[in-house]
Amino acid sequence: MKRRNFLGLVGLGGLAGLVPGLVQARPKLDLERAPDIAPLELSEAEWRERLSEERFAILRQADTEPAHSSPLDKETRDGEYRCAGCDLTLFTSDMKYDSGTGWPSFFTHVEGHLLTELDLVMLIPRTEYHCARCGGHQGHVFEDGPEPTGLRWCNNGLALRFVPA
Repeated sequence: MKRRNFLGLVGLGGLAGLVPGLVQARPKLDLERAPDIAPLELSEAEWRERLSEERFAILRQADTEPAHSSPLDKETRDGEYRCAGCDLTLFTSDMKYDSGTGWPSFFTHVEGHLLTELDLVMLIPRTEYHCARCGGHQGHVFEDGPEPTGLRWCNNGLALRFVPA
């Protein structure tokens, strides 16, 4: 079952608040789309034509790839990490670090190129983020990253395309 479908089946409302102490603080980010980025809207058929089945599941249905499955987790060259759906630059190699989680991780992002929303799928509030142009699901952001931000932008490797410098 896809996580988006699960949300529709379970009335989550304030469910996470029923277990005090279980809910970790989640980053409350007020991100806005850069003014020079126009939203890209395609039909499901157009997305399926553009993306592989695996990328479609992640970018359009918010699936998650297995940890340690992406070669981008160990990528160390200089370059840009772009949305695999629309080619918008989301991160640069200077923003990347090894979090040890098995997914490509970044301590910050290109301003105006990511948007966030509340994710209650696992019954614990998390901050999901997606591409500001095409809305493609990228991953989740957590407050356990390195300085200077203290954030960990944990990304699906299949949601990205690496372009070497």
